[in-house]
Amino acid sequence: MADTKEDKDMTATADVAETAKTVAAEKTADKPTGKTTEKSADNAIPERLPKILIVDDDPRLRDLLRRYLGENGFSVNVADGAQNMDRLWLRERFDALVLDLMMPGEDGLQILRRLRSAKDTTPILMLTARGDPVDRILGLELGADDYVPKPCPPRELVARIRAILRRSKTSEFGRGPLVVGPLSIDMAQRTVTLFGQPVTLTGTELSLLEMLAHQVGQPVAKSEIYPRVLGRPMGRYDRAIDVHISSIRHKLAELNPDAISIESIRGVGYQLVVHTPAA
Repeated sequence: MADTKEDKDMTATADVAETAKTVAAEKTADKPTGKTTEKSADNAIPERLPKILIVDDDPRLRDLLRRYLGENGFSVNVADGAQNMDRLWLRERFDALVLDLMMPGEDGLQILRRLRSAKDTTPILMLTARGDPVDRILGLELGADDYVPKPCPPRELVARIRAILRRSKTSEFGRGPLVVGPLSIDMAQRTVTLFGQPVTLTGTELSLLEMLAHQVGQPVAKSEIYPRVLGRPMGRYDRAIDVHISSIRHKLAELNPDAISIESIRGVGYQLVVHTPAA
């Protein structure tokens, strides 16, 4: 039976209350002890804060997350839906998008599909209803980098955002592209090519493919992939990496279905296999 508007309102209220309770508990735990620390030099140049856009139709949750993320080192903008999000998207460049899936009008999945169809690779973190694995899997298939179930512990949300930002940063300056047969992965430029043709990957997909390419022909365990690529341990019944692998396979096969494959190793993980000799 479909949820009524009253059911959804009650769920949203419970989510906000639970999140607010967690925020209060974390603030109490993090209260200063009275000790002082030295401030940095007055002439130090402050780092640019990562810019995050939160899109959620619930004003209470939106404001709660905006304040919490702001207190934890992020510059935060908020939007209540697709229309206001688009205005901000055209005007500013964001480092990551936190996107609620259940919204009136154009919902989160439709927004996600639209952005990825336009080859926009901005890291996207989904906020999903707890116990709704279908939407989570569909979101990952459409190109989301990760998800957090609602009600979400704000500290976990911060950790997940930082993890996807680390994956999206250029961290390989001074190193040339990683070349595996016809596949070239340039982490400095955040680009992938197959036979010289560009392959558009999300930040998570790029990190995952690079990890497999570094161990080409060797099985890589899922237990190693999750903390390295997603910044968290593998959960029970967690299919996030499986979905990302499926997306990479599809994108590579669109250019050449026979050159590169990612094989599933039962009970272990995956391995990258080159079927075309290096040029």
